[in-house]
Amino acid sequence: MGSMSNVSNGMPAMDLGGARWVKSRRSGPTGGNCVEVAFLSGRQVAVRDSRHPDGPALVFSAPEWNAFIGGAKDGEF
Repeated sequence: MGSMSNVSNGMPAMDLGGARWVKSRRSGPTGGNCVEVAFLSGRQVAVRDSRHPDGPALVFSAPEWNAFIGGAKDGEF
């Protein structure tokens, strides 16, 4: 995959060519209320709704992603 310099929040997930999307192992097989993440070059992380794979993706820097995961583990959300 090339440079991620044109990555922005709310961009179409399909524009992240070569991204390997992964669903949480805590996601159930039914219900469709899942998010997927892709670890991008440049230490960025993209998040999308699994029901809308071509829809918008939110892109976070590694420090932003780590802060979110830390907050979730600490029960902030």
